[in-house]
Amino acid sequence: MSAHVMTAGLIARAQKIRLVAFDVDGVMTDGTLFLADDGQEFKGFNSLDGHGLKMLKSSGVELAIITGRSSRVVEHRAKNLGIEIVHQGAHDKLVVYEALCRDLGIDCEATAYMGDDVVDLPVMRRAGLAITVPAAPELVKAHSHVITTREAGHGAVREACEFLMRAQGTLDAVLAPYLK
Repeated sequence: MSAHVMTAGLIARAQKIRLVAFDVDGVMTDGTLFLADDGQEFKGFNSLDGHGLKMLKSSGVELAIITGRSSRVVEHRAKNLGIEIVHQGAHDKLVVYEALCRDLGIDCEATAYMGDDVVDLPVMRRAGLAITVPAAPELVKAHSHVITTREAGHGAVREACEFLMRAQGTLDAVLAPYLK
């Protein structure tokens, strides 16, 4: 189901969300990895996605990153966005996710996870709201509640953030300062 089709059941799921965790490669980026000869890694992030994350956080939703890779670029991006919960090198994302829910005292039904590949399925199947991107494998799409219309690294995260704020009734208040 695309993010702009808001059924009553989907809205009810989205209204419960208090924490959203994101994969990085293929969600926050288009999945392309640039590696220099010295091993340094480069990633391209979308500024619209970044502002969407800041807006979602300002609406009262907690943000987290759970990624299987480890990169200083992700540390810098998270810091820039004010995302304090960052788990890199998470080879078993479900273990990290369940520990995060316990530590924060948040029920899994009050969480959303945005992933793009089969390694994300265990968390996506446990979260209250599973979000993916159009290029995800069919199996991942089959286990998703929301499939964004925008591609990873090109506004998909922003679309997911706005979808959640719209469902929770916070989007207008978050956008109000920009409409003065």
